[in-house]
Amino acid sequence: MSEEEVRKGLAGVIADYTAVSKVNPESNSLLYRGYPVQELAAQKSFEEVALLLWNGDLPTPTELADFEAFERANRALDVRVKTAIDLLPLDCHPMDVGRTAVSVLGAAHPQAEDSSPEAELAKAKSLFAQFPAVVAYDQRRRRNLALVEPRADLNYSQNFLWMSFGEEAAPEVVDAFRVSMVLYAEHSFNASTFTARVITSTLSDLHSAVTGAIGALKGPLHGGANEAVMHTFDEIGIRKEESREEAAARAKAWMEDALAQKKKVMGFGHRVYKHGDSRVPTMKGALDKMIAYFDRPEMLGLYDGLEQAMDEAKAIKPNLDYPAGPTYHLMGFDTDMFTPIFIAARITGWTAHIMEQRAANSLIRPLSAYNGVDERHLG
Repeated sequence: MSEEEVRKGLAGVIADYTAVSKVNPESNSLLYRGYPVQELAAQKSFEEVALLLWNGDLPTPTELADFEAFERANRALDVRVKTAIDLLPLDCHPMDVGRTAVSVLGAAHPQAEDSSPEAELAKAKSLFAQFPAVVAYDQRRRRNLALVEPRADLNYSQNFLWMSFGEEAAPEVVDAFRVSMVLYAEHSFNASTFTARVITSTLSDLHSAVTGAIGALKGPLHGGANEAVMHTFDEIGIRKEESREEAAARAKAWMEDALAQKKKVMGFGHRVYKHGDSRVPTMKGALDKMIAYFDRPEMLGLYDGLEQAMDEAKAIKPNLDYPAGPTYHLMGFDTDMFTPIFIAARITGWTAHIMEQRAANSLIRPLSAYNGVDERHLG
């Protein structure tokens, strides 16, 4: 095999078919089962979007009501998962906690080894319902706070925030959180989704595939970028007393210096989008609402300064992680929890792909081009 045939990072390689999502190059829109994600984020609950990804169509009122009832009845943190989390050190990364929790949930699930379509969908729905409690409890234990039990009178997004902070979130905050979950739910054959499909292709179980996907998502070149964005803001310095213009000037100077030193700045660029990440305008709208609600103009200044400097120097546009990071910060989440929130959203897309892979499976086993020493023998 010649070097020209090797596609590092599988760039440009079409590995399989999928009906779950695509980026439409004509409209530059990310489509979930054909629907532009910005339309879904504007009009649909996260629960409706999950059912769309799993089933191929938006749910009927009855299907939605049944799923909402199931989700609300299965939110509590499993005692076995809580025990496992409590054994983990407080200084481990929250992604390690999420990975461990999913593995425990898989080992404990009564249908763990049942790979029928019905069992796979049941496991996907259970994970959807169970994972927010993992994120919420892990953040609270790190703050030396007690577990907050879920409430069945709240929807998914309301309850996630309730379990995280122990108080009901304002409608503006709930809606911004819902928007982020819809936007993060799915994105075709990204690194974590492909990992999940590779694992599934061996006929391993759903929870193993999701656990592997979490491992891929942990990396800063994938899911960890939203955390890295906030670390950039912290490095520049968040000064609440500062005006938008002052913050923008400092951010612009920081970016110009970082680019001059050839530093990698996370939150910008995307391999799939050639004209900017189609999800950014919707997420930026949610961020703007949080900035207005919490009266934090300096955050907008930092955002604008970095974006402008990157555009002027490199003409590289932000990706979804760029507005998502400061949005979660304003909501009150610790920076290390941003990517676990991503897990909670992407469980929907991962499991949709796992079920699709299993339905028309072929073992994923690419070749490699050897470039080591030639054949040699022991003397």
